[in-house]
Amino acid sequence: MPLRANYATIYVGAQLAPETRKLDLDWADDAGDETEAFEFEVPTADPTDGYVGIQAFDVGEYGHEILINGEPMSGFDIPPNDGWQYWVDTFGDAVTLTEGTNRLRIGRDADTSDAFAVGTVTVHWKEPDGD
Repeated sequence: MPLRANYATIYVGAQLAPETRKLDLDWADDAGDETEAFEFEVPTADPTDGYVGIQAFDVGEYGHEILINGEPMSGFDIPPNDGWQYWVDTFGDAVTLTEGTNRLRIGRDADTSDAFAVGTVTVHWKEPDGD
């Protein structure tokens, strides 16, 4: 069966930072160590080949996580970079999308003093064409 691409775009607009080190950003809400759950819909029972594109600002450490339906993605979810970056990471076997409502969270590695912000996240998947 042929596949087509689909996606959900989620505006996060949050800074993740320890209490002692906040960024001076007027567009980002303070999320502490983990953002709220952002919901998005997947209209198929057979999503495959998922990946995430994330807009991140001023990430200083490895170890932060992108969680889909409560499960962390594998590998380096958000690598360090000064200023803005757009990073893409595949789900691998660690994460599964389900038909209907799914949830995305961003978690900061609380063992670091890193402070960073997240703008927009896009979750991509393939689905059967005509589903």
